[in-house]
Amino acid sequence: MTDTDRRGGSLPVEIDTTVAHEARVYDYWLGGKDNYQADRALGDAIAGQIPTIRTMARANRAFLGRAVRYLVREAGIRQFLDIGTGIPTSGNVHQIAQQTAPDTRVVYVDNDPIVLAHARALMSGTPEGMTRFIHADLHDPKTILEHPAIAETLDLDQPVAVMLVAIMMYFRAADDPHGIISTLLDAVPSGSYLTISHPTADFNAEAMAGVVAAAEHSGIPFVPRSRAETEGLLTGLELVEPGVVPVLAWRPDEQPTDSSAVPLREEHPPVDPESAYYWGAIGKKA
Repeated sequence: MTDTDRRGGSLPVEIDTTVAHEARVYDYWLGGKDNYQADRALGDAIAGQIPTIRTMARANRAFLGRAVRYLVREAGIRQFLDIGTGIPTSGNVHQIAQQTAPDTRVVYVDNDPIVLAHARALMSGTPEGMTRFIHADLHDPKTILEHPAIAETLDLDQPVAVMLVAIMMYFRAADDPHGIISTLLDAVPSGSYLTISHPTADFNAEAMAGVVAAAEHSGIPFVPRSRAETEGLLTGLELVEPGVVPVLAWRPDEQPTDSSAVPLREEHPPVDPESAYYWGAIGKKA
């Protein structure tokens, strides 16, 4: 990791293992090993409210894979800005994209120091493409956009896919999530895309209320949003079919062709698409 990859942010690089972090909780649900007792405690508390949360996390990860394949194969995207990357696991954006288009360029962004510690794993892309990592916080999107790695990796005169997968729930209304998204989209040209997945209480309000309480108790803000609120995050964009739908229902028949990708379906997939409490969508900037 070079100094260039750390410039543009003042986040601490120390890892506080006594405080839960959303990236490490998600890693725990996905069966990863880069998590600590505080993360596992919160993960278990949320699982107490939603026993199938691990399956839902995998469903959300599978949606990411399908979205990337759509963007590369059908939309012709060759540049990605993936914010809220999380700890590297199988089926990262660059792995999926570069299998089809080896020249794809990806910039990853996360605010967890442990992700920084694993960033070299994210860097192992194809010789034709490029991957970079920015240690920064989405609360300050300008810091991300002004980071040297952006100009060094992405051509902002060409379309970019901005990936906000399972990240916007950590932003309250007071954080101005619409303003954050507008700042990102204002920086990319017409023909760019925004991918969002977002937890919702629409399918099980009581269970989601328990999740909110557990997260807030651990000091992590958590804001589930309705379908209408999720659509609001994509205001002004042309929605890609099928629009804002449960992640299990977003183009579910597309199957991965690479062994590194997370399986799109469980061995015995749930019949009800609302069994994973996430909305998913892609929007195109005109």
